[in-house]
This record gives sequence, structure tokens and C-alpha cells, in this order.
Amino acid sequence: MSQHSAVARNVAVAADIVAAYVSHNSVPLPMLTGLIADVHQALLGLRTGHQPTLAPPVPAVPVKRSIHPDYLICLEDGKKFKSLKRHLRSHYEMTPDDYRRKWELPADYPMVAPNYAARRSELARGIGLGQVAAPPPPKPTRKPRAKQVG
Repeated sequence: MSQHSAVARNVAVAADIVAAYVSHNSVPLPMLTGLIADVHQALLGLRTGHQPTLAPPVPAVPVKRSIHPDYLICLEDGKKFKSLKRHLRSHYEMTPDDYRRKWELPADYPMVAPNYAARRSELARGIGLGQVAAPPPPKPTRKPRAKQVG
């Protein structure tokens, strides 16, 4: 296959991909040529084996500003939560470990706001959770009955 026909084929495939995308998504006309160029570059990268370099993710807020006494700010979307675990699972299909790994957070990075965790701990202690059960009281000993001789 000549180089010219390979380029023409890649352009045609890129145009087909973009046409399929545009048929289901609204794309402003000025962005259309850029979209075709991006898809074409991606196809060329696949053909030559070059992987595009991805920019590292940028958090919605700086990591140091994401922990507050009453809430945590999600680095993915900048929303405030008392507990991040459910939000990460339902919106991003991430576990806390995935989240920490993605954002290069320490293993002890909290998933629950500090004041919320303290309040829950206080409530749990108040109802007796987390305490070692007291040993059962000893059974009363009975004196053996004296045999009646009769």
C-alpha cells in the first residue's frame, strides 16, 4: 500500500469516526476540524505504536485544601462531602485506594471528615460499641444436700 493511500485511508477512517460521534453529540462547527485532526493523530499513533502522553490529572482543589473539619472536598469534582466513599463508588466507580493512587495521596488520607468521624465514634461509644464484653458472673455454687438416713 502506498503512503498516499494509507494517509487517505486514515483520513477516511477518522472522518467516519467523527461522523458517528457528531451524529449523536452536538459539536460546534469551529471545533469540528480540530476534532477530525485529533482523531486522525490518534489513528496515526495507533498505527506507528506511539502512545499519546497524557497530562497528569489536575485536582478540582489543591490537596491541602481538600480536608476541612466538617467536610472533605472531592478532588474529582470539587464537591463537599462528609464521607467520600459512596460518592467515589457511585459517580466514578473508584475505591478509596484507587482514589488515593490516582491523586498520589498518602495511605492515611481520610475518606470521612474529621468532625463527622469523631461524632460517629462518640455515638458508638455511647451505646456501648467497641467495648470488651465483661465476663459473665460466676454461677452460684450450691452446697451438696446432706443425705438423710432414715
